[in-house]
Amino acid sequence: MIINSQLVYYILIAIILIIIILFWFIWSDLIGAGFEPTSTRRVKRMLEMAKLKGEDVVYDLGSGDGRIVIMAACKYKVRAVGIEADPIRLAWSRLRAFLIRCPGRASFIWGNFFREDINQATVVTIFLSAKANQKLKYKLLTELEPGTRVVSYYWRIKGWRTIKEDRENHLYLYIIGQTHHQFYGDRDKF
Repeated sequence: MIINSQLVYYILIAIILIIIILFWFIWSDLIGAGFEPTSTRRVKRMLEMAKLKGEDVVYDLGSGDGRIVIMAACKYKVRAVGIEADPIRLAWSRLRAFLIRCPGRASFIWGNFFREDINQATVVTIFLSAKANQKLKYKLLTELEPGTRVVSYYWRIKGWRTIKEDRENHLYLYIIGQTHHQFYGDRDKF
């Protein structure tokens, strides 16, 4: 039986697409940027827990598809910044912000949030692993001003006392200067 050249073409295209998708998933995990979207209900609850005000600046670390940044900017009218390592999710976030028409308040940075300066944040949202949260503690303490609110979805920040918890949604609110012991500059104590 002779295989039709058009059929070979479609099979080749399908194989290439599968390889690209598999590479994207593997690459995302390799750089530590796995993706699991937070539900809209939880995003809304995270922002409610942070008690956003007009002068707030929200930073979403590992912003994925941008849903936290876009909701903060559009619904709460605050400036919001997402930091995302995956260029595909970053492009999707920027496109969504543009189409929803809130690009003036919503912005996205392509990069590793451990290497980006977040000192302008008055609110930080995170949905990371327990290990990433532990690694992030030093950065939060050294770059954020006292009073900055940190809302974590699912994973607690080990060693910090929560100010408020929403156990049903697995949300934890921390406030820099109120949730941890005095910081003496010794990174290893965290």
